Amino acid sequence: MKPTSSDLPTDRAAVGQLLVRLLRQFRTEMFEPAAASGYRDLREPHLQIFGNIYGGARLTELAARAQLSLAATSELVNDLQRLGYLERQPDPQDGRAKLIVPTARGRAALADAGDRVAEIERHWADLIGDRRFTAMTRALQDLLDALEK
Repeated sequence: MKPTSSDLPTDRAAVGQLLVRLLRQFRTEMFEPAAASGYRDLREPHLQIFGNIYGGARLTELAARAQLSLAATSELVNDLQRLGYLERQPDPQDGRAKLIVPTARGRAALADAGDRVAEIERHWADLIGDRRFTAMTRALQDLLDALEK
């Protein structure tokens, strides 16, 4: 028999709402200390680029990772380039293409962001307990891995 909305638990929000609300909370906590840490020029939408840049990427690859349109990605990348966080370099595998890579300032921001992620994870683990937080994050990773097969 096909599940219906009446089969959903009533003691919690639906999974989509849980994920959206947790992402909103994560982004809020992630961005709170930005200005005090020397990143007054960053805006919350920039997190979508920083969270997907890794070591460097072509614009189309970055847009796909960030799940943004090419136009929106280009606008954010141009903004971050103007602010000195990103630069475009020739792609060593295809001289016609450009890689978008973090500058020294961008790498520092990414390192600080990584530290902030660790702080948030520690805070959240303190709220619900290490074992439950670890089990939750492992389950989310396992689910993503299974869905991406």
